[in-house]
Amino acid sequence: MRQIVLATQNIGKIAEFERLLAEFAEDIEVLGLKDFPDMPDIAETGESFTENALLKARGVCEFTGLPALADDSGLCVDFLNGDPGIYSARWSGVHGDDLANIQRVLSQLDGVLDQARTAHFVCEVALVFPPTHRSANSEVIERGKLEGFITLAPRGTAGFGYDPIFQPAGQALTLGEFAHGEKDKISHRGIALKAIAPRIGVLL
Repeated sequence: MRQIVLATQNIGKIAEFERLLAEFAEDIEVLGLKDFPDMPDIAETGESFTENALLKARGVCEFTGLPALADDSGLCVDFLNGDPGIYSARWSGVHGDDLANIQRVLSQLDGVLDQARTAHFVCEVALVFPPTHRSANSEVIERGKLEGFITLAPRGTAGFGYDPIFQPAGQALTLGEFAHGEKDKISHRGIALKAIAPRIGVLL
């Protein structure tokens, strides 16, 4: 079995990606960060989604000695000139406080009319290979984007992050109201992973 490390500890995401890869190659085993408990944290010091995705993929690849796939994603609100962007996870000042991050965005859009509340989610996925691999000189980047707008108040408890206040274009529900698994069919992350999957099948 060929192996690749997905920079996540989420078992569900690993299983989902393994199913996606199976469409292009059935001999690929997807590992996660839980398989490498001594893996140190990687500082996301880049100035773009691409830079942060590459930082994580390179760090995981160097530590494990295996091909690595990492992503960086965030919410970009047009009225806020693209913010919170790469700072999405820590927009409130505390990393990973979803409720506080949501409340800050809503407060910044207080009084802004519906037509000016446009936004999009971005996901950049980076694939990096170790120096001994036949594809060592290749670094692959794919991008996923989901257009929509910010609602006046949170709706739904599914998903995570800004999902309860993001309503995709052409949809009646926020991402927080989507049924389990349905979000992945249209999400920015799903789009990026589907784009990079066939390239993994060839390069790995």
